[in-house]
Amino acid sequence: MSTTQGARARARIEVTAAIKDEARRQLAAEGAAKLSLRAVARELGMVSSALYRYFPSRDDLLTALIIDAYDSVGESAETAHAEVVDAGPLRRWISVCEAVRGWALAHPHEYALIYGSPVPGYVAPETTVPPAARVALLLIGIARDAHQAGALTEPPLPADLHPEAERMVADFAGDLPPGVAVALVAAWAELYGLVSFELFGQFRRVVEDRGPFFRHAVRRLGLGVGLADG
Repeated sequence: MSTTQGARARARIEVTAAIKDEARRQLAAEGAAKLSLRAVARELGMVSSALYRYFPSRDDLLTALIIDAYDSVGESAETAHAEVVDAGPLRRWISVCEAVRGWALAHPHEYALIYGSPVPGYVAPETTVPPAARVALLLIGIARDAHQAGALTEPPLPADLHPEAERMVADFAGDLPPGVAVALVAAWAELYGLVSFELFGQFRRVVEDRGPFFRHAVRRLGLGVGLADG
């Protein structure tokens, strides 16, 4: 790459980052539904036509922000897991869940973008799926490791859920028992329910000491998946 090309590439990276930073500021101030490319361009001192060379539409910018947010929470969870990778499955599970909560509390508007109300008129493309799956795949991996080590107990499964459980196993749970697959999906949803209740104020005057409460709740989720205590 020539010096000129390298300078252009660096400039594009810097401008793209500036656009995203301003868009995140607008998300915090106005919410995703009111995100405007014209407003972003105005705040950056750019003409709209120049900004469109980076993001052709509002939805393209939203997609970039969504992918960044999913990657950010995924990276936080993976980093936390790496620090306890030699611990027991339940400890690893709790560490991942606490990392998700910590990220959400530090990035409330980005959390709201990916786990809050849908943005009217926006349909997320397939490119958002792999980043969105990072935390879930980490939790599935913990359960799989426990299963292979003989430290996983399959939760009971009602007869009418067996067909759906078998589909889940085939779609994303690999060699895990069907009851574990169902419990994992429930735990995944409940994890984000716990975080959302805290972040969006539903725990006000209900749960005050929220850190220990969260740790206890996600520990119960791990036990419900079948992870051995300890």
